[in-house]
Amino acid sequence: MISDTSADALAVQIELLRKASLSDRFRLTCELTTAAIELSRNAIRQAHPTWSELEVKLEWAELHYGKELANELRRHLGVDTR
Repeated sequence: MISDTSADALAVQIELLRKASLSDRFRLTCELTTAAIELSRNAIRQAHPTWSELEVKLEWAELHYGKELANELRRHLGVDTR
């Protein structure tokens, strides 16, 4: 694994996570998941600057959950399927 974090800093991070409460670890997991989703949506926005927010989210859904599910969502929302 390539990392810009030193071994000592990584050890401290791991120890802090071990000591964190379950609710704190869950909150951190949610925050990291939200950040990862937003970063991936930003990449779609950059690749398709003219797309609406709905188009970006539908593309994200297709990339992560597959074309069939995304098309079902498009039909449910009354948006043209590809």
